[in-house]
Amino acid sequence: MASIESLPAWQALQGQAERAAELSINGLFAQDPHRFERFSLEVSGLLLDVSKQPVDDPIWSALLALARARNVEQQRDAMLRGATINHTEERAVLHTALRVPDGGAGWAGAQLAEQVEATRSRMAEMAAAIRAGQRTGVTGKPIRHVINIGIGGSDLGPRLVMDALAPLADGPEVHFVANVDGVELERTLSRCDPEATLALVVSKSFGTVETMANAYQVMAWLRRSVPAEDVLERQVLPVTANLARVRELGLDPDLALPMWDWVGGRYSLWSAVGFAIMLGIGPERFQALLAGAHDMDRHFAEAPLDTNAPVWLGLLSVLNGSLLNRRSQAVIPYTERLARLPAYLQQLVMESNGKSVDHESVAVAVPTAAAIWGQTGTPGQHAFFQALHQGTDVIPVDFIGVARPVAGERGDPLELTANLFAQSQALMQGRDGAEMTPARRCPGNRPSNTLLLEALTPRHLGALIALYEHRTFVEAAIWGINAFDQFGVELGKVLAADLKPTLAGADDGGSLDGSTAGLINRYRRWHR
Repeated sequence: MASIESLPAWQALQGQAERAAELSINGLFAQDPHRFERFSLEVSGLLLDVSKQPVDDPIWSALLALARARNVEQQRDAMLRGATINHTEERAVLHTALRVPDGGAGWAGAQLAEQVEATRSRMAEMAAAIRAGQRTGVTGKPIRHVINIGIGGSDLGPRLVMDALAPLADGPEVHFVANVDGVELERTLSRCDPEATLALVVSKSFGTVETMANAYQVMAWLRRSVPAEDVLERQVLPVTANLARVRELGLDPDLALPMWDWVGGRYSLWSAVGFAIMLGIGPERFQALLAGAHDMDRHFAEAPLDTNAPVWLGLLSVLNGSLLNRRSQAVIPYTERLARLPAYLQQLVMESNGKSVDHESVAVAVPTAAAIWGQTGTPGQHAFFQALHQGTDVIPVDFIGVARPVAGERGDPLELTANLFAQSQALMQGRDGAEMTPARRCPGNRPSNTLLLEALTPRHLGALIALYEHRTFVEAAIWGINAFDQFGVELGKVLAADLKPTLAGADDGGSLDGSTAGLINRYRRWHR
């Protein structure tokens, strides 16, 4: 694959970048009364409005030409048919296969579809039995609490979904433990009856240090608290690819649910990693979540580039982040139910695309993943929106709203939605006037996208998450990088393992750099 900066399509877009930075978005609306209709799409109950971006016809054409020059459609098709696109780990990338309905043709053949359907059926049977009280704890108590022990993708996705769909939860109460500092774990255990608790240990290798540290604590708690020799076999359920390790720990491998190497952690909530979701909201709603994601998969696979929502978002992200040097992107959901979405997208985007070499192991000549951050509106309006409106950095924003909240939610939807629409309007229009002091002026002309969900249902949520997955893929395809490895995550873990003996006093740390040695010495003195 040619380097991006050598492509005529990239060079043409570079020629448009300075003009894009100076374009008046207000002026674009004045020139084209139908701009909203031209730059908005409705897909699977999601309305995407990108009309407040610095894009006119020549810039839009240049962006689409870049997508064609980078073979985005061909790269997408290779992923969907199961080609080995994760070349550094020699793996296919088939999280989309997890969302194909039972009996569907699948993206990568009947054998894979059979495997997925069998696991999904087994998950549903187990979840139904646990939710109905037919499968109990070892002493006969129905399962009332589920502790999902994982980290990264084994935590963020299920946690996001359970928060978003909490009003629909009608099964055991689901708790999440990821951090090894002990706070989450202690809070969780204090709320759970050990005889009525099921622990899910979610780790592909069954060796993830943080996950296993928390799992050992929960298993020790169960042994101490439940008078039965087989409590771990009955009340600890592994989700893993390493059945040998399951046996070593005295757990029941027949109870284990599988993880596959063609599903990366940050794309895994659709798999057995989502078993906590199925326990909390039920198999039918979990299936609706998958169906919404599959709706977006089909749109991504079938829609032309110029009417393809993930392609739009990916291209605009490249425009802002790589060409206009806007190295930060804010995600602002206007519902507390999606408060964890920015954290979820941090992993999805920054772990996927925080890369500095391309497919040929050559340094990428343009900036890749921007920093993703955010908080819910309206609280964010009273925190960091000052910088969005008047700061020196131009920060593109994704605003996310819900027209119809989950049943039973309180609050004033008109007040919330008025704030949602007003903020994107204010960022675009700004505020000025001859009588206004400089301190009161807002420059405006600041870009944003707005995503409006018809309702916060499992199906719409699935479509939203899949939309961002595919947006991330489009960015990677443009930059020519591998979105599906994460070797940078490993280095700190390796060094942490090396430092533990020094922290414990086994050596003096004489071979360490001065800063690390100084920090360890002070820690040891204070820790004693």
